[in-house]
Amino acid sequence: MADYKNITLDKGLYVGKGFSYNLEQLDPSENYKGTSLEGLDAFGRQLKRFDIKISGKNSDVIDKFFSSSQTAALFPEFVVRAVSNGLEGSEALSAISAVKTKIDGLDYRGLTSSISDTSTPDTIVGEGSQIPEINISLSNSIISLRKYGRMLVASYEALRFQKIGVFSIALKQIGEYIAYMQLGAALGVLVNGNDGYGTCENIGVNNDLSYTDLINLWNSMGQHKMTTLIINPSTLPKLLNMTEFRDAAAGLNFHATGKLITPFGAQIIRSDYVPANSVVALDRNSALEMVQSGDVTVESDKLIDRQLEKVAITSTCGFNRIDESAVKTLTFVS
Repeated sequence: MADYKNITLDKGLYVGKGFSYNLEQLDPSENYKGTSLEGLDAFGRQLKRFDIKISGKNSDVIDKFFSSSQTAALFPEFVVRAVSNGLEGSEALSAISAVKTKIDGLDYRGLTSSISDTSTPDTIVGEGSQIPEINISLSNSIISLRKYGRMLVASYEALRFQKIGVFSIALKQIGEYIAYMQLGAALGVLVNGNDGYGTCENIGVNNDLSYTDLINLWNSMGQHKMTTLIINPSTLPKLLNMTEFRDAAAGLNFHATGKLITPFGAQIIRSDYVPANSVVALDRNSALEMVQSGDVTVESDKLIDRQLEKVAITSTCGFNRIDESAVKTLTFVS
């Protein structure tokens, strides 16, 4: 078994597929099954090796990462993981993405599907007759991935004696903000299509939002489930003040989890990216594909050399609408 204590850590581990992958190749986690180190990945074992505590009330100060050249090489990976926790913890992106695909390039052509089926439940495919089709094809447009990020602006002197656990919260917020920006791009694709010229069906324009309108929206989904409703925060009071939304079970769920659900079982996501006079409904199981190019990236050389004044933290992704019929909108006047 490889001894994790004898691995040399340096900048070279950040080339190619990244620090975590390269370190795992040198020190495979499968070699630690049945030992006290089982459950830790290669990065976690290095933190243990150098006794660096990154969370809890007894977390170390940031300066401990820079006690040697080897521990300094761990700092960029810590930053990546803290930001990724905020990014991957986005409830909104998870609630609208059917699948996440990772690629190596910056352009991607996804699949689209459509159902052409007018049969009824009692329709039987007779001998020699045509079987109803589901059309699966490449998207007409190439999905261009875009870079989202923020610049970390700080000084090493200002951060060196701060607790690592506190700093990780700030990094997590960077990830959450990146996820917020990605949500805006995702909603644009859901409603307007991959190339901006394939607007999804709007089931109607009404004077005001009513429970009957929501029933019609749910009914318009056809064979799809209405798993998610996305609304502007200013619209939320209209929903919660409806008699049907004062259901005791729904209220208990909100108080217990903080998650809003509708009488239809759909999860409610608040977003400023949705106009105040509109509601977006979708089936998260078949509506959208999130395409990522690599993982969160940071300027590792700068971080290792303690040049924290301006460090770019970025994530590159794009979105592909899989099935247009899995997304509907409803608009109202007031």
